[in-house]
Amino acid sequence: MSKLGVLPPWLVLDPLLRGWLLEDIGRGDRTTNSLLTTNVTLGTAKWIAKAPGIIAGLPVAARVFQLLNEKINFTNIASEGAFCEPGQVVAEIYGSLDTLLMGERVALNLAMRLSGIATLTHKYIEKIADFPAQFVDTRKTTPGLRLLEKYATAIGGAINHRMGLDDAVMIKDNHIAAAGGIGEAITRIRSQIPYPLTIEVETESIEQVKEALKYKADIIMLDNMSLGMMREAVHLIRQQNSLVKIEASGNVTLDSICAVAETGVDYISSSAPITQSKWLDLSMKIVC
Repeated sequence: MSKLGVLPPWLVLDPLLRGWLLEDIGRGDRTTNSLLTTNVTLGTAKWIAKAPGIIAGLPVAARVFQLLNEKINFTNIASEGAFCEPGQVVAEIYGSLDTLLMGERVALNLAMRLSGIATLTHKYIEKIADFPAQFVDTRKTTPGLRLLEKYATAIGGAINHRMGLDDAVMIKDNHIAAAGGIGEAITRIRSQIPYPLTIEVETESIEQVKEALKYKADIIMLDNMSLGMMREAVHLIRQQNSLVKIEASGNVTLDSICAVAETGVDYISSSAPITQSKWLDLSMKIVC
């Protein structure tokens, strides 16, 4: 149902996960520590979907528990990226009950957040399944969660746009204003960046598209253009340089994305799957 997202190595993610566990546990889980005086009581918990959607974040959830206790056994019942129905068991966890109880909230929060993103992303992907345009995410992410939120959009079927400011060059409206124009911005930046970074330019008018073409931008973003202007821009770019990639962005919704794809752009970017998604409700039940 979705393409494979690739998680960063645990060397990168573990400090984040440890920090979130420390935030939640603080000086100790007073409830669990008072209830279970030793860590030898073993049990099994099941994760159950309470709403329909795409499951994402199970490897991250497993790692949360394993950071607390490496002997925890986390078993995926549903595959990462699979569609689940309400009532479906998505994972089973076996190990010390104190670990299951202490890790429950952090693990569930992450999986619910990532599953919600993957679910909404997939809805966008389904809308343009019959078009060659590809759907990409943006840098509008929650501080501290970017790596995981972008992983979730990939699980939902999207392509990751740049992960940060060091990935690629994107000349936006404020860069253009600061430089005094698109041509000046491209010229100055091209003399500074290493090979093989590409240069993308955000344009809001046909005149800006012409200038971006003149100075040989690699990717031209059509930002907040009307559909008519977008079609004109696509035609102009295809005529002058078929190698230039075209991205459409700005207020893309589930209702409008098909019309945007019909203009012939290569990519459609939107922050909506991350900024507007609803958490997918999951619960944990200890069964023995």
